[in-house]
Amino acid sequence: MKITFHINYRTEWGESLLVSGNVPELGNNTVAEAAVMQCVGGEHWRLTVDINTEDSHALAYKYAIRGENGVAWEWGKHRVIHASVYPEMDLWDFWRPTQIPQNALHSSAFTRAIMKRKEKYESADLKLTGQEAIVIFRLNSPRIAPHHVVGLIGSDANLGAWNKEDILLMSDANYPVWEVPVGIKSADKTVHYKYVLYDTKVKKIVDWEKGDDRQLFLNLLDNKEKTLFVQTDEDFRYERPWKGGGVAVPVFSLRSTNGNGVGEFPDLHLLTDWALQTGLKVVQILPVNDTIANHTWTDSYPYAAISVAALHPMYVNLQKMGTLNDKDLQAEFEAERERLNQLPEIDYEGVMKMKSRYFKLLFDQEKKGLYVDKDFQTFIQKNAEWLKPYAVFSHLRDLYNTPDFSQWKIASVFDRVEIEQMCMPEDEHYQHIAIHFFIQYHAHLQLLAAAMYARENGVVLKGDIPIGIYRYSVDAWTAPELYNMNAQAGAPPDDFAVLGQNWGFPTYNWEEMAKDNYAWWRKRMTQLSTYFDSFRIDHILGFFRIWQMPENQVDGLMGVFNPCLPFSWEEIRSAGIYLSYERLCKPYIREYFLYEIFGEHTGEVKEKCLSRIENGDFVLQSHVTTQKDAENWVNLQDWSDDKKERIRLGLNELIRDVLFFPLKGGQEGEGLNPRISIQGTRSFQALDADQKGKIERLYTDYFFYRHNEFWREQAMKKLPPLLNATDMLICGEDLGMIPASVAGVMKELGILSLEIQRMPKGDGEFGHPDDAPYLSVVSTSSHDMSTIRGWWEEDAARSKRFFYDILHNLGEIPFYCETWICRQIIEQHSYSPAMLAIFPLQDLVAMDNNLRRENPQSEQINVPANPKHYWRFRFHLPLEQLLQAKDLNEKIRSIMEGSGRTYQ
Repeated sequence: MKITFHINYRTEWGESLLVSGNVPELGNNTVAEAAVMQCVGGEHWRLTVDINTEDSHALAYKYAIRGENGVAWEWGKHRVIHASVYPEMDLWDFWRPTQIPQNALHSSAFTRAIMKRKEKYESADLKLTGQEAIVIFRLNSPRIAPHHVVGLIGSDANLGAWNKEDILLMSDANYPVWEVPVGIKSADKTVHYKYVLYDTKVKKIVDWEKGDDRQLFLNLLDNKEKTLFVQTDEDFRYERPWKGGGVAVPVFSLRSTNGNGVGEFPDLHLLTDWALQTGLKVVQILPVNDTIANHTWTDSYPYAAISVAALHPMYVNLQKMGTLNDKDLQAEFEAERERLNQLPEIDYEGVMKMKSRYFKLLFDQEKKGLYVDKDFQTFIQKNAEWLKPYAVFSHLRDLYNTPDFSQWKIASVFDRVEIEQMCMPEDEHYQHIAIHFFIQYHAHLQLLAAAMYARENGVVLKGDIPIGIYRYSVDAWTAPELYNMNAQAGAPPDDFAVLGQNWGFPTYNWEEMAKDNYAWWRKRMTQLSTYFDSFRIDHILGFFRIWQMPENQVDGLMGVFNPCLPFSWEEIRSAGIYLSYERLCKPYIREYFLYEIFGEHTGEVKEKCLSRIENGDFVLQSHVTTQKDAENWVNLQDWSDDKKERIRLGLNELIRDVLFFPLKGGQEGEGLNPRISIQGTRSFQALDADQKGKIERLYTDYFFYRHNEFWREQAMKKLPPLLNATDMLICGEDLGMIPASVAGVMKELGILSLEIQRMPKGDGEFGHPDDAPYLSVVSTSSHDMSTIRGWWEEDAARSKRFFYDILHNLGEIPFYCETWICRQIIEQHSYSPAMLAIFPLQDLVAMDNNLRRENPQSEQINVPANPKHYWRFRFHLPLEQLLQAKDLNEKIRSIMEGSGRTYQ
């Protein structure tokens, strides 16, 4: 078959267009062998090739540009054309740009959920008289409401001659591509046409696409009677962009009448129902991976997963798993269920104790049938790569009472052959391992059912992917080479955590991950897409650079960026800084401020922790030179808790009072990184004005300019392979200390940013939702912040400025955040141009005085400054009651409708 490719594209000098595809004539998808197109006039590029149709039933191809900077691909997946009975085929395409907002609509959030097709629609059969040119019109457009069908109308008689009663309805068999074959009678002149929306419920046209007529130039071509023409257009042209609203709440925080003391996967069905009532399109949750490390409440931290694939057993609903045959035991569990479900907060240990016992009893009851259960066995086989190591890890963690695999007596070093043997039914460990297959199977079934229910109802389930892994996790055990186990990830200081954050996770060894094109990440994305059609990348800045502390330090202030470009000593000296290595890089400890730090314990600290040097100053003794060493030493002392705490905090303060961190903790000649928040150190304050100014200039360059292009390059290496592994709608949490290159990379890759009013990315105390870009998510707060009401009460002066300057209110400001103020804030965000406006459940309910919680301070989910925070927030109303809250639900729907967030 002879195929001719046509595309209009304005190239720069020296650029050429390529076609790459799955046939030898197009290079077999190898860019180096791709076919080069010819420019035949102006912006029109053409390529004709003869293809053996027997080699490929479907032709998959894609366009690219080759220039002096390499090859740049057009956006999206390969185009697919099926073989034709015609000896020739002309393909007329449009280049698909990478940086246009409509690309986000091609994600599975729209194709599998919001715009999910309920029924397939077939176009009418092609009728010919023998005089027409055959054209297949194709429109690549996912943004078509489920009850709408795309229609075609135009100037040709067989296009209805612009008569709206004679439109041609298109097939959605290959959605999101719509198709209809047409015999064009007026092939000797330019054909004008447009696409329309036809409502299958009311059976009429409800919308015409906007803009000028589209045109088909058959009159320029020869050999029309032997050629099949394929005209592929991009996107139905709407008057306004699509926008939607959503609700954010952790699964564990959900409450239902028949719950087990914690939110569970089946509760997402009820939350989906509530989203439908209120006109919301997105349900956003926190990570749901297994975090069981120590079987204590410290496992409540949802970002410390022991497996990036396994789901947390806590979210499994016991009643849907099955019923115990022993009625007395079942009644006992029912009583405990009711007790736990009445608690105002989650009793994590109580819930897990009850569920773990139930899992064991039900597994023992059902295990014989599991050996012959095809679905169960298929689940194990399909997920064996991650499931078997996870199940063995969970068994050995419990057997040796620690997740620290280095302390296990067997399998302390991962060996897949050994793990496979332990997973054999005849192995002595098998029964203790198989129970975890059983639990994961039911977790999978319940979350998948919730995901499918949301999709069928046009609601997007949005997940959350943590940036790090737990130090003692399945992932660290099975592939330690992928992580920097001697380092800790965290975040620089901000208004919410002035000492910075230390998450304790190892950082990624990106160089090792790159060797197989980030296969670990790509598998992770694929696993997520089973359940989610959108997800939030926690701390997306970590793909540009991660904030990294040595394993022996505690405070986030002790971190540096990785990767980074440290200053050489030559740069330090060239900047006019002539201080010694000791003065720059060693803790600044002087007599005059020790009492301020340690008070009555100063003498004892000087005796046991400090050594005086020749000039009368002090250095730390060897047993307290790092923060972890200091904490360990303090904990061994027979002191009161108050004394321990003051000395511990004081030693940490001394240790972090430095100006620069050497790259490897070594000598002059190695690179130096400025310590963040250097201006607050006593070491800096003691400098003269000249040295302060010179160090300040280096500091500003390092944190705000030096790395911009370098970090952009890092992100563009890592993010594309991850994003290409899935078609989910991707959002990035890009708050905090943001490199200048982040916004450009996220726009280029089509990643939605996060915009929170109280954390503006520009100048000013507050951001304004009106300034948010379209590819963004606006929100009133997050799980790491106080709610609207809590924030309002934290600082009366700040709330006053917000009340008058941002909300533009008149009159006296209320002391408490009244319902009408909450509504103002919700409305302000809803009318934003941002694609998504997602609100914490607490902030939405704050608009109803009869439903909102009395104490807003109890609604904050996490306190970032506290690394030992107990994640136990539970919404105070059962979802069943929320579904009956007519006034609130109508209020939310009214806001969504008024702000255009229910318009398809």
